[in-house]
Amino acid sequence: MRKTLIAATLLCAATAAWAHGPMRQKVTETVTIAAPPEAVWNRVKDFAALQSWHPAIESSQATAGNDVGSVRTLNLKGGGRIVEELTRYSVEEHRLAYKMTDPGPVPVTNYTSILSVLPGDGGTTLVEWKAGFYRGEPNNNPPPERNDEAAIAAVTGIYKTGLDNLKKLAEGK
Repeated sequence: MRKTLIAATLLCAATAAWAHGPMRQKVTETVTIAAPPEAVWNRVKDFAALQSWHPAIESSQATAGNDVGSVRTLNLKGGGRIVEELTRYSVEEHRLAYKMTDPGPVPVTNYTSILSVLPGDGGTTLVEWKAGFYRGEPNNNPPPERNDEAAIAAVTGIYKTGLDNLKKLAEGK
């Protein structure tokens, strides 16, 4: 009886491990900016104007400005587009949240993100950009360009590039 129970347990564990799909990935990037939070928020608060501080964006349009439900289309430099929907917006908290409805060339699915502008030490600002998502290919054994590593690298690159440029712009460098 004991051997049967152990064998059944091992079989269930092996089956569960084999059947397991992708895990939700998370990326958080931050930057400290030598400028007051209000000045930094003023640079990022317009959902329709990501191109004003992110160097990878050629242009963008939003259907309803900063109203929850607004859909923005990001046209990328070099071609491609991403479509996102604003899911939360708070002037008081200096925070906006959105989800990708069409990730275009970004190898992710079910992507959600929050951009927060927070007071830092000594009059500085901490900007936090974080996301949760699944890789671009939900099936087991995804191709390298759509696996977990590719998804994490893409989102990390987007965030670092944007935050580095935001810091440069906000600090006047």
